[in-house]
Amino acid sequence: MALKLSFLAMLLFLLLASTTKAHASVFDVTSATYGAKPGSDVSKALAKAWSDACASPSASKVVVPSGTYKLKEATFRGPCKAPIEMQVRGTLQAPADAGQLTRPDTWVGFQYIDMLTLSGGGTFDGQGALAWSQNDCHKNKNCKPIPVNLRFEFLTNSRVQDITSLNSKNFHMHVFRCNHTTFQHLTITAPDESRNTDGIHIGASTGINITHAKIGTGDDCVSIGDDSHQITVTDVTCGPGHGISIGSLGRYKEEKDVTGIIVKNCTLTNTQNGMRIKTWPDSPSPSIASYIHFEDIIMVNVSNSILIDQLYCPYARCDQKPPSKVKISNVSFKNIKGSSFTPLAVKLVFTRGIPCENVDLTDIDLTYSGNQGPLTSLCSNAKPTITSVIKALACATSSLTPLPLSKK
Repeated sequence: MALKLSFLAMLLFLLLASTTKAHASVFDVTSATYGAKPGSDVSKALAKAWSDACASPSASKVVVPSGTYKLKEATFRGPCKAPIEMQVRGTLQAPADAGQLTRPDTWVGFQYIDMLTLSGGGTFDGQGALAWSQNDCHKNKNCKPIPVNLRFEFLTNSRVQDITSLNSKNFHMHVFRCNHTTFQHLTITAPDESRNTDGIHIGASTGINITHAKIGTGDDCVSIGDDSHQITVTDVTCGPGHGISIGSLGRYKEEKDVTGIIVKNCTLTNTQNGMRIKTWPDSPSPSIASYIHFEDIIMVNVSNSILIDQLYCPYARCDQKPPSKVKISNVSFKNIKGSSFTPLAVKLVFTRGIPCENVDLTDIDLTYSGNQGPLTSLCSNAKPTITSVIKALACATSSLTPLPLSKK
């Protein structure tokens, strides 16, 4: 009886949701009410349309029709009174000069919204070339803030789908304090020389699903920061870029654990790294990275295809430091196949201070056809469980002594 009532309640919910969506109020920024026109700045029109839609007691939709529009900056803030959709069908262009923004770290932001849908097949063009040439964050940890294309903060039960993020000045999408949100059917594009243009960065979020995305950038295609839980990344094509990364972790004081990460059915092509976990040495606080699984991955000409690096330090001055305090456990790499650009295809470098636990390599089949030596692997301070892995990739070379800090 209880199951029957639960089923009926769910059926009623879906029926109401469908009916609500079908009768959603539409707020078109090019209507006479708002007056936006292609080629002009739509910042005020879009802000007013959002305000009106967010105040609607029934489901609403903000529409940006086809065409190219200037957008100086925007923050769309909730809570809204009902489910809300922003449908961008055209192209929104950011100012080329980031100095014009009043919020220097964000071009377009969405905050404190339940049941948001961002969709439409349109493009958010960050026009990032000037910012890339001025970006010195790779050598200056105190560099000036650079705007993210799309920042999502404190969203719940939301969807971001069928949009393109182009040439962001910094991260394309930054996800923070979001719960139960799906990112799907996305295209994220920037040249491989664009610095710090991570495709999707996730931090302090739970229940995030990234699926069916095409990402090519100058940094990590997907990066997952501290306090992230139950994150699923599936059917993502990545390249160019730095691969799919957990971390970097352990840099700041009181960072929280990372647990429950699944990366599956992804293809990486010509990336600087493949599947990577990276933690800083000399962590100010202890933390945990656990239950992280990479499975059914295809590598095409990828450097460092399988990499755990607990000596991560990208700045020029990387002197030998005390070990990382991030404990890594319950990690698996399963059914990973393809070609490696570097002879060292598997590298597992763990901290000396806190032993790793339950690290598995299963069904690993990578080839190398270059002239820099034979295919090989390296494990430091680790003894992973090896199953169906050729000898060259089975950590035949191991080290229990400190290795140089990594700078990539």
